[in-house]
Amino acid sequence: MLCLIPSTARFTRNLVAGVPHNQQKAYQAEPQIRSSIHRYTSWAAIQEVKTFPVTRILVQALSNIVTGNEELITTFWNCYTNLPEEQGILTRLIASPDPRTVLYTLVLIVNCIHENKQRSVKFTDTSVGARICISLLDRMVTLYDAEEMSDDAKAFDYGYHLFAHLFDQGFAPDLYDRLSVSGEIIAPHQTTLLKLLDSHLQSSHSPSIHAQLCPMLSTRFFGLSTYARQSIKRALGSSLSDVSESRTEGPPQELDLLLPKVCEALVLVTQCIVTITLSSEAVRMDRMSEDDLQGAFNNARSPIGENLSESLVELLQLLDRFLPRINFGKAMPTTSVENAPSLPAVDTIGFSYLKRDLVRLLGILCHGNIAIQNCIRIRGGIPVIMNLCVVDDRNPYLREHAILTLHNLLEGNAENQAVVNSIQPSAEWDENGVLREKAGVTRK
Repeated sequence: MLCLIPSTARFTRNLVAGVPHNQQKAYQAEPQIRSSIHRYTSWAAIQEVKTFPVTRILVQALSNIVTGNEELITTFWNCYTNLPEEQGILTRLIASPDPRTVLYTLVLIVNCIHENKQRSVKFTDTSVGARICISLLDRMVTLYDAEEMSDDAKAFDYGYHLFAHLFDQGFAPDLYDRLSVSGEIIAPHQTTLLKLLDSHLQSSHSPSIHAQLCPMLSTRFFGLSTYARQSIKRALGSSLSDVSESRTEGPPQELDLLLPKVCEALVLVTQCIVTITLSSEAVRMDRMSEDDLQGAFNNARSPIGENLSESLVELLQLLDRFLPRINFGKAMPTTSVENAPSLPAVDTIGFSYLKRDLVRLLGILCHGNIAIQNCIRIRGGIPVIMNLCVVDDRNPYLREHAILTLHNLLEGNAENQAVVNSIQPSAEWDENGVLREKAGVTRK
């Protein structure tokens, strides 16, 4: 069978390519091809490397039978996105340990949905389509670090192309919602999807999808920001009334192990908003569009009525207390507390770039907008932005972005300028590098 099946499949593949009549005839054998693929993607079969070439040629034959034939490809895709889970082969193929099998499978899927919104919608409208999407996102994570020009890298590129195609057709919000897990603020697959969306927005030169992403990104930002703020408040043991007070010494009262993942997603959402807003402004300056996406984000409101800038200011105030202070780019040693309860370690990777991207977004939103500038001042945002004018290894270029944000806050705003002028340093570095209090200055 290992000789007969691949030989027959190879002959079929070559016979049907681009020939509609032959494709119609060969499609009658689709159930048998599907059954063979199902058998060769079983757990026992994929333990044998010699089965991989058989699976590859079967997938290629199936692809050639339907590609280029609109009637067949629609019939095929409707069938495969409505099969019972135990009969589906696409998720099994995507999970194959053979990268070339994965590559050929992705070629087949891309051919099915290319420039056809009715077929693309199956990823969000059917449970099988959502399952295919989840399997592919899982596989994209394992393929990301592949060596360039390898089969793994080619498979990653095709997977990225598939999601880029879905994003361009406007499916990002629906895909994100479809990947949600009940009771969880963020799921791993949603984070992976945000990474792909962020990459696509930064590399795409077409702003056509930007406006429709604004509601989704605003909603996600408010949800993630609210969760992060509540979690940090529990850790600090603080309430809204003492957010701006000095840092509490000692260990956190409570650690939320999901917080780093939430902050990682928050960074991605923030970067997407930054990319869209800057791109929109560039297009407006060229007079190619009238869309004011900066205004759209500034007009967005959370369920409790706060705007993005208000949410950003409070989150930055909390992060200024919650994350370790830095000294010349190095974390300050924490104060030891006797008999302090031991707390589980928290992954700090999720906090990378967080302050930098949040303060950058704040600067973009307040640029040229007096109302937002005043809102930030009223919420006590100016002192915390001044505190961020420092070097931080976890946040490259934090100081530069904080200075630019401060510039945008002060430009043409006399009230904000007066606040900054009223703030005087309470200490200074002497010639020996020792921080000394300045005489006659009251600490703010």
